[in-house]
This record gives sequence, C-alpha cells and structure tokens, in this order.
Amino acid sequence: MLNVMREQTGSELQQTRSLPYDVVALVLQGGGALGAYQAGVYEGLHEAGIRPNWLAGISIGALNAAIIAGSPEAERVDRLREFWETICAFSIEWPAGEGLANALPFAFDIHSVRNALAAMRALVQGQPGFFKPRFPSPFWSPFSGDAATSFYDTAPLQKTLERLVDFDRLNSGEVRVSVGAVNVRTGNLTYFDTAERRLGPRHFMASGALPPGFPAVEIEGEHYWDGGVVSNTPLSRVLSGEPCDTLAFQIDLWSAKGRVPYDMMEVSSRQKDIQYSSRTRAVTDQMLRMQKMRQALQRTIEKLPDGAKQDPEIRAIADLARHRSHNIIHLIYQTKPHEGHSRDYEFGLSAMRAHWQSGLEDIRRTLADGRRLDPPPPELGIVTHDIHRRD
Repeated sequence: MLNVMREQTGSELQQTRSLPYDVVALVLQGGGALGAYQAGVYEGLHEAGIRPNWLAGISIGALNAAIIAGSPEAERVDRLREFWETICAFSIEWPAGEGLANALPFAFDIHSVRNALAAMRALVQGQPGFFKPRFPSPFWSPFSGDAATSFYDTAPLQKTLERLVDFDRLNSGEVRVSVGAVNVRTGNLTYFDTAERRLGPRHFMASGALPPGFPAVEIEGEHYWDGGVVSNTPLSRVLSGEPCDTLAFQIDLWSAKGRVPYDMMEVSSRQKDIQYSSRTRAVTDQMLRMQKMRQALQRTIEKLPDGAKQDPEIRAIADLARHRSHNIIHLIYQTKPHEGHSRDYEFGLSAMRAHWQSGLEDIRRTLADGRRLDPPPPELGIVTHDIHRRD
C-alpha cells in the first residue's frame, strides 16, 4: 500500500504520496492544441499527491513540462491554466448557444463549426502569446532565414515562456527535465536535459518548432526542429536511463488504433494519428527482452566462484544486470466525434477546456484503482496499463 505523508507548501496543506519507485516520470507527447489534455492529467496527479521527479516532453509536451518544472509546486496547475488560457484566446463562441443551431435551416454540429472556425483563425491570425503569421508569405519573402522558411513567427512564445517559467527553478535539479528536438543538419534526435546542461526558452521552442509552420531554432550553432519529426514520444529516454525502478505516466495525444478512413478528411486525420502516435509496444517489448537478458546474466554470475565475482568487469556486468521495475501507465487522448483533421491547431477556449476536462477525468478514473500503481512482479519486471476512455 502507498504511504501518505503531509507536507506544508506555502499556506496550502497538501498530501504527497510516497511511491515505491526511484523515478516517477511524466512523459508528454506532442500534439499542439490537444496538449491541454496533458494539463488536465497533471492536475489530477497533483490533486492525488503524485509529484513527478522527471518530466520528458516533445513539442507541446515540452512546453507543458517547462511550465510545470518552472513553477512553485503550489502554483503549477494555475500556471498551466494561465498558459493555456493565453495561447487559446480568440475563441469562437456562439452568442445564442445551441439555440442558434436549432434556428438554422440545416443541421450541423455546433462544436464542429466552433472548432473549425478556431482552427481557421489560428491559421490566419495566429495565437496570442504563441505565434503570429509572417507578412509577406515565405514564398514571397525577399529575405533568407526564418522569413523564407516558415509561415509563422514564434517570438511571442519566447515572451510567454519568459513570463511564466522560472528557469532558475527549472534548472535547480528539483525535477529533471528532458525535451527532444531534431538536428536539422544531421537528422538526429537530440535531447536537451537538465541533467547535462542548463535549459532556457529556446530549448523548449526548438522542441516545438514544427516545420514548415515554425522556424528552426538555433542553439550553439546548430538548428533544431520539432522532435516529433523523428519520434513523438520520449518514453525510451526515461527507460534507458540509469538502472532504477520507474513509474512512468505516458500521456499520448494520438492513438495508433483507429478505423479505416471513409473520405479524404478522414485520411488526413488518420495519417496524423499513425504518424505521431507512440510506439509504446515496441519499447516495452524491448524492455522485456532486456529484462530476460539481465535475469540470465544474474543466474550466470551466481554460478561463478566468489573470487571471480570480485573482478571489476564482472562487478560492472552485475551492476548492469541489476533488477529494475518499470510500471507504465499509458493514457491516450480519445478524439471526439466532432473533431477533425485540424484538431491539433483548434486553439479555441471551448476545445481547450474540453481537452483539459477529459485529461482530468481520465487520470481520476485511472487512479481510482490503486493497484495500477503497484510495482510489477519481480519475474516480469515491466508492466503496462493501457487506459482507454472507451474501454
């Protein structure tokens, strides 16, 4: 059973769960406007007293990670809400609500229309505190560089991050942060990690620099694009770290499973699902193979004479073969019937709040079964809980 201890944070008395793991990781996938779902999940973890000590993110997941790690513990949810309220301004609201839909001579889903208009507005006007369109278009730009290689300027995002994120706190070591980006020159996925360097706004902007919408971000002479171009889920970064027992909350925004498309809009939507979904099963299968290898090495080392076990190379192998437990709680955002292929850039307030609420409800339902937080049996070493709202 989980031990519960109380700690005083500011004026707020909070419950913090003591979990039987060395690492409690929050793994955040990229997915644009859908990232509000991750914010809702974090709110549910926070209210349950679960405090991740490693945040790993790609794209919008990296931005959520920056807000969480760069805020005082008691203010994290409020800072997330302020971030999402900022970048989702310009929402499309119907003055007459459902009554307007009923009054029209043709039937339509008011949510679909609202979301479509929000997406169109984002494309044409950009989003405050996030990005703004370039004029002239990069196709007509007389200049080279960012103006000729991207449709939007992300300077507003840098100001937002500088306003909402305390980068001294983020780099303090209180929480480890890893964000992925792609080196444009080499094509290799790179992780910017507080365990290895100090991170600033541009590292997080690089992780979210999805081309051709956003420009590459230059860091130390190299240019970087959105990590989702290569891999949209940083789970392997967390599980391939130092040998330790890990509980990972993996929060995905794209589902690998889905129906066969029935029109061109469905084709576009399904393509995004497949392209940006995680390969969790491939990662966990690899971890299972590694676990079996470690167990075989342990049995082999036990057969060696005591003197041989003291050999430095054998001791190094024994350390690599040391048992570790991995518990992966996998939540996947489920697309709503009225959402289409533009759902990742439907930055309306109504859509954002619906995504947030879905994440909050999903994690509350998940944590209602306390057994999901238990370590896996020693002979297995790794377990994955696939949580689906439709299941």
